[in-house]
Amino acid sequence: MTLISLVISIAIITYLCVSGFFDTKVLPGSEVFFISSGHNADSPTGSKAVESVDVLLVGAGAMSTTLGMLLQQLDPSLRICMVEKLDRVAKESTDALNNAGTGHAGNCELNYTPQNDDGSIDTKKAFKINADFEVSLQFWSHLVEKGLLGEPSTFINQVPHLSFVFGKDDVDFLRKRYELLKDSVAFGDMEFSDDHKKLKEWVPLIMKDRPASDVVAATRVRYGTDVNFGDLARGMARHLEQQDHFDLRLSRVVTNLRRNKDCSWLVDVYDTRQGKREFINAKFVFLGAGGGALPLLQKSGIPEGRGYGGFPVGGQWLICDNPKIVDQHLAKVYGNAEIGAPPMSVPHLDTRTIDGKRKLLFGPFAGFSTKYLKNGSYLDLFTSFRPDNLVPMIAAGMDNVPLTIYLIKEVLKDRKGRCQALHRFYKEAKPEDWELAIAGQRVQIIKKGEKKLGKLQFGTEVVSASDGSLSALLGASPGASTAVAVMLRVIEDCFPEEVKSEAWQKKLKEMIPSYGEDLNQNDELFRKIRKHNNEVLNIDNLP
Repeated sequence: MTLISLVISIAIITYLCVSGFFDTKVLPGSEVFFISSGHNADSPTGSKAVESVDVLLVGAGAMSTTLGMLLQQLDPSLRICMVEKLDRVAKESTDALNNAGTGHAGNCELNYTPQNDDGSIDTKKAFKINADFEVSLQFWSHLVEKGLLGEPSTFINQVPHLSFVFGKDDVDFLRKRYELLKDSVAFGDMEFSDDHKKLKEWVPLIMKDRPASDVVAATRVRYGTDVNFGDLARGMARHLEQQDHFDLRLSRVVTNLRRNKDCSWLVDVYDTRQGKREFINAKFVFLGAGGGALPLLQKSGIPEGRGYGGFPVGGQWLICDNPKIVDQHLAKVYGNAEIGAPPMSVPHLDTRTIDGKRKLLFGPFAGFSTKYLKNGSYLDLFTSFRPDNLVPMIAAGMDNVPLTIYLIKEVLKDRKGRCQALHRFYKEAKPEDWELAIAGQRVQIIKKGEKKLGKLQFGTEVVSASDGSLSALLGASPGASTAVAVMLRVIEDCFPEEVKSEAWQKKLKEMIPSYGEDLNQNDELFRKIRKHNNEVLNIDNLP
């Protein structure tokens, strides 16, 4: 029996114990919340008034703050409320150490260009992610130019993106990948080299004392980026808080939601600081609570959410802040993933700027926890089981033995084992220069497959109610890097009439000049937009 299957068996037992007794209550002083399904929710009683808003954003991370900024720019009169479980904006998955901080653009992430069984390389995902990231850059550039965000260096910095591989087979793959990408506008500035002298210029720390006999190669894009998504989200939240029709509420847990007859939503919120309930009636609800979005989607009862499950994967970093080492490396260097490894566990050695200080991070090392959030409950996985997702969850577990083996190996890895993995990139690494830190939790999507009873899906997915009254974001990487493109799709799905209006169309084109265009089909526009974004955000100054 696989690890996932074992967890599923335990989960079924737990679910049978608690699923029929989900009262709408919060256990004071505990992180565990037992919540009734949306269609069985009780109406609020007592003297507490029901507040009405146009938009309720659940979660205060990169996705919710992006959607809030977009909607506020499109219609400043919208009454928007954002509720966050923790006591600070962007403290969970969006916080700097809880994610890779890579501006994912397909430049260096080899898992975005998988090799098919026949040896061919599929580049579709890399091109899509590259164009989507350029959409994010357009919106951030707009906010900077309008003075709505601070200096770009507070949240984005130029850090070249490199793919670095070892051995003849992987070098041949990388060269072939480069040949497929280099003639496009998206990847036209990519460089390839298997020459040790050139590689020493690009990544001196990695090439230091490396034998000349080592068969290695790399590709490099000079204007790669390191993005502090936590600071970006907090910057957007600060602007939103200054607006008349925006309300940010921290230390709030959504404990129940029910669809009203007019298709609005009655949302029960618990204030963990004051120990009281609040009731919010919202015309539109966005569930952008990271791993917490799946349980809330299930509780909404919308048919579109049936069959979805989630498998949590944790992570750990090795961190170095020794200036003598940090100053020798200025790059995000991605390697090839081990067989069975989830995308978030592709090994990489990165330059990061966190709280104004440069550091090196290596990892992430995958781990397993039944929590859906870093600050979640160990019952998260167990209480997510439903009759409609049991078959997909079990089928996905049985179909992912390599992932199970990989996770077991990672969980059993000690400090020495982690340093051995680092030595492949940095031969002179000393354990005393590196500290272990816990990264964020990611919940990989499990759902019914077209040809399989269940499949484990990597990436992000939006699930929306057919009437456009609720939308939920599930999954992980590339996540925040493509937040603007993803949130534009949410707006198109859930505000279709408004999007068609002349006012919204004009504003969308002002914020995102390529809106309505496929950048990969318009070379001239792509070049113009990239040049503008790089100049405004100051991310193309290195040779």
